[in-house]
Amino acid sequence: MFKISEFSRLSRVSLKTLRFYDQIGILKPADIDKETGYRFYAAEQLVTLNRILMYKDLGFTLQQIQQLLQEEMSMEQRQGILRRKEREIELLLEEEQARLNRIKERLLWIEQKGYVEQEVVFKRVEPQKVVSFRSEGTVEEIPMLFDRLAHYAGKQQKSMLSPIVLWKESERDEAAFELEIGYVLKQDIALPSDMLEVRMLPEEPMMATLVQRVEPFVPSTACIDLAKWIERNQYRIKKDQPGRENYLQSPDGGDTYVEVQIPIESP
Repeated sequence: MFKISEFSRLSRVSLKTLRFYDQIGILKPADIDKETGYRFYAAEQLVTLNRILMYKDLGFTLQQIQQLLQEEMSMEQRQGILRRKEREIELLLEEEQARLNRIKERLLWIEQKGYVEQEVVFKRVEPQKVVSFRSEGTVEEIPMLFDRLAHYAGKQQKSMLSPIVLWKESERDEAAFELEIGYVLKQDIALPSDMLEVRMLPEEPMMATLVQRVEPFVPSTACIDLAKWIERNQYRIKKDQPGRENYLQSPDGGDTYVEVQIPIESP
């Protein structure tokens, strides 16, 4: 039997860690002196401790390790746990590789262009309730369509939040888009016009987004810039799902910004 200090030196595991393992029950001392409270460990517990350290090195949590140390666990169950960890690490490596590729792509952009590229951010977009109408037209017609929306909305416009545009390529006209022009709702409203509809936009688990300041009389390139970024980074745009443009005004009532959102899938 070894005192805890001796066991610590043999195993090269700190006293603090051994006491913590005792506290959570993953490695309890073989004996505790009732008078002094000293902890004593048996030599064979070095094998158990080495297993704990090995599983920690593989990335398992202490709770998972406690399960793996159970003698009654079958070989098939142990293999199943190890395979799940294997897949977890594989997915993590894939995510990190994609992140590394984005870093390399950004460095290359800076080297070639001489300035920092605008930030592309991935986000999950929650469901949104909107009031809107559908049309077909070109990008240049969007301001006119918003004038029409304001006419349809009338006084109810006060119950609405930020403007939003949904768009996807038209099947009938290569130069035009299928558009949905609307406002995000902050509360339920009575429809002021038969031309409008209220509906819930579905949640999108993975949106590539880009924010750009809207310059007066200058067409925004945010949508094109984001689409090029998606193509360069070999993501796939989800079929039959419209892109979105959210228009946001700064709190001081000054600049207006557009956040372009394009639903994507991993390469």
